[in-house]
Amino acid sequence: MHADLRFRPLRPYLIERFGHPIHRVALDAGSTCPNRDGTKGYGGCVYCDVEGSGTGALRTGSELAQQLSDGIRRVVRRDPEFGVIAYFQSYSNTYVEPQRLDQVLSIVEARLEDGIEVVAVSTRPDTLPEWAVDRLRRLAERVSVWVELGLEVADDGILERIKRFHTVEEFEQAVERCHAAGLEVVGHAILGLPGDGRDGARRSAEVLARSKCAGVKVHNLMVLRRTVLERWWRDGEVEILEPETYVSWLADFVERLGPDQVLHRITGDAPLEERLAPRWDLHKSAVRDLLNAELAARGTRQGSLHPTLPGVERGGR
Repeated sequence: MHADLRFRPLRPYLIERFGHPIHRVALDAGSTCPNRDGTKGYGGCVYCDVEGSGTGALRTGSELAQQLSDGIRRVVRRDPEFGVIAYFQSYSNTYVEPQRLDQVLSIVEARLEDGIEVVAVSTRPDTLPEWAVDRLRRLAERVSVWVELGLEVADDGILERIKRFHTVEEFEQAVERCHAAGLEVVGHAILGLPGDGRDGARRSAEVLARSKCAGVKVHNLMVLRRTVLERWWRDGEVEILEPETYVSWLADFVERLGPDQVLHRITGDAPLEERLAPRWDLHKSAVRDLLNAELAARGTRQGSLHPTLPGVERGGR
């Protein structure tokens, strides 16, 4: 953990691990999700826009190899010493046929000598079959592989309501299978989902801590245009967190993580033209500073209320 911070952010960890900064190249492989194509539901998660929280690059005609080449070029132009995270961001990237996953990963494998040091694959815990885990395990023999899994909230009822259509148990089982294959996992959580509340933020952190994910991404609930959540918000059914509330809940969350888990993200960054709420536009560095100040005021830090640490009772403050 950085000496000046009371939590463990991503950038110092990457420099410590790889010896230099590493930048993401976001890739859209044209995947979908079972809650979009009718297998479990239609329309996707209530908060997810039509790009599947991704770039939309493939939909606009940019083929995957070109996306990767363009992204590597941008990183090298910024600094030739920087490394690359090839990040399959949009939708559920293991929700495909085996030959399609092979095709997608082979495009990245062909460019591993061009500074790619991590391949990050975003997917769902219920779309991670054993053949996909095995394929990622083989890739991990050549390059670091992160499997990004959405927990989002530690409550099966809320997961059903927001149209995730998987369970907390499925998340935990998926993490276990990834760990057994030697893969690193980055777990995702959203604070402020309808019906969850402050206690829910604490429960989500406890699940992520218990699962021993290497990394954690967390952000506040955002209302984006062209989502089901937009209709709920316009109907007054959704309460959006103010900055002070979010930072307070975020501190609760961070206190309950494991001290060694790396915080890859602590706030969302959807563009203002697509984001209906919240309208506060704090830069991620400002959220980082506010979180650090809140933890300092409490006299706590990441992991202070982790249930496995000596003298800490489950449930905390």
